[in-house]
Order: sequence, then C-alpha cells, then structure tokens
Amino acid sequence: MTRVLIASYLEPELAEQIRTDVPQAEVVYEPGLLPRPRYRNDHDGYPLALPEADRQRWAELLMSADVMLDFDWDQPKLMPVRCPELRWVQATSAGIGAVVQAAGLDDAPFAITTAAGIHATPLAEFVVAGVLYLVKNFPRLEAAKRARVWERFSGGELSGRSATIIGLGAVGRPVGLTLHQLGVTVTGVSRRAGVAAPPGFVAVTPVDHLDEALSGADLLVVCCPLTPQTRGLVGHRQLSLLRPDAIVTNIGRGPVIDETALLAALESGRLGGAVLDVFDTEPLPADSRFWTLPNVLVSPHSASTASNENARLVQLFTDNLRRFLDGRPLLNPFHADRGY
Repeated sequence: MTRVLIASYLEPELAEQIRTDVPQAEVVYEPGLLPRPRYRNDHDGYPLALPEADRQRWAELLMSADVMLDFDWDQPKLMPVRCPELRWVQATSAGIGAVVQAAGLDDAPFAITTAAGIHATPLAEFVVAGVLYLVKNFPRLEAAKRARVWERFSGGELSGRSATIIGLGAVGRPVGLTLHQLGVTVTGVSRRAGVAAPPGFVAVTPVDHLDEALSGADLLVVCCPLTPQTRGLVGHRQLSLLRPDAIVTNIGRGPVIDETALLAALESGRLGGAVLDVFDTEPLPADSRFWTLPNVLVSPHSASTASNENARLVQLFTDNLRRFLDGRPLLNPFHADRGY
C-alpha cells in the first residue's frame, strides 16, 4: 500500500478526509512532529526543536514515505537521501521555484507538483479590493474620518479602465476575468507567442512585446512567477509607459518589479498608487519607504491565504493522489527548467 506522509500541519478532520477519500493509500499524520502554525493555514510554522526520540521518529517516517504532502520541514536538502522511497511531493504553495532551488531539488529523483490554482479566488478578490481602495480614494476617506472632517469629493470609477496582466497562469486568468466583469478592458502578457485570449481578455501579447501591452494602461497586475527571465522585468521604462496615475499591483513575486523604479514613480506622483503583497525583502524592513506612502497598500504576503485554503489544498491533493495511484498524469507538475 502506498504510504502518504503529511509533512505540514492540517486540521485533523482534513487529514481524516484524505483517508476517507482515498482508502487505498495509508495516510500517516503525526502533528506533534510538525511545526505549529503561526496562523490559520500556515505551512511553515514556528521553529521546532524536537527531542531526540521524536527526531528519530520523523526520520523513520521519511524513510518509508512514498508520497509527501509538503517538503521535509527539517532538512529539505537531504530529502533525496532521507526519503529513499519517495516518488512524489505535493507542495502547498504555487510559487515554489525559489524553495526548490534553495533546497537543491531541481534534479530531485521524485516528482513535484505545485498548488497552482487553489489561491486564484482570494488573489483575484485581493486585486479588485486593492484597486478599488485606491480608485475610490479610501485613504482620503480614512484621513477625513480620523480628522472628523465632512467634505464631499468626486471619486474615481473602475469601469472603463484598461488593465495589463503579466502572467496567464492559474491566477492571472481569473484575475483578468474578474476585472473584465467589472467593466475593465484586459490585455494579457504571456511568455509564449500565439496564446489564445482567455475569457475576459481582449488580447494576449508575448512578453517580448511587453512595452506595447503596457503603453497607456491604467492598471498593471503582476501575476507571474520569479524566474531569471522575469527578475526586474518591470523597471523605469516599463512604468513610464503606463498612463499617468496608473495603479500597479504585484501578487507574483517582489523582484519582478524594480522596487527603486517603483518608489521613484510613486513618490514623484507619476503613478496613482500601488497594491503590493510581495516585496524584494520579506518581512518588509521597518525603514522601507513603502510604509509611509499613503497611496500604497502593503500586504504581508498574505493575499492568497484564505480561511478555507487547507480544504482546497486537500481537494487538490486527493485528486492528484488518485491520479498517482492510477498512473495518470499529475496536475500542476513543477518544471525545474522554467522555475515553476
């Protein structure tokens, strides 16, 4: 029987759901050996120092695992040695390129799949909420409330604006469709040429024509993963092509946008604002100028974490586990050569 080791915290009822949904697999879950979550649906947890007997028990579980839900929290670099029976790891995050590279698992002798897609809805909602926060000038409303000032003004309107979305994966497509449903004209940017426009998009531009897609856009939404090709993809020139008072949103990875260029555009008034869930350095340093700008919404890389994330993750995992047991292709395979 295939042995499945759950390697990061799940609610006990969700672990039991895996056993119930896929009874042909042996599911091993010992939460006392795992880092305790810092918040709901946290898959990193507080640092954990296990007694020697518990460390030995964890090592024994790794030795016998055929499948793992998440990587070894203790020594991921040693997984090829510590997990000799391992054939597949289901990651708990979509953007795992940096994690895989840091652990030296690019050429791992086991398959890796990502959690792409399970965060699409909360991320799309975050983009819309953040953009509307700035378009409707909520910072002004908050300041007026604190000062107890009643002063009428004219707010902006999202409908009728244009958006360019970089990255048309499991997140970028629903973000674009959601904006389209609110009256926004949406253009996508893909690493591949000849990609058909997904629902809600008027066109898709290959990334080597990025400048054309950015020219005159009211909104820029970065949804792509961080790879050698996307690092610093959006810099001074690209930001200057956006419409004056444009809003930049980043839910991909911080280094895709040149932060120096972004800060300069924001502080000069060239851009209308930014909605940022990711940054070059995380946690965002206390002396970062992003904290002080009233037209910047700072989110602590939490936009994708919703209350039902673990339930969605388990649904994806059980689907993939059935595929694995049946010998069918797995969903969301990680491609080391692409970095995602």
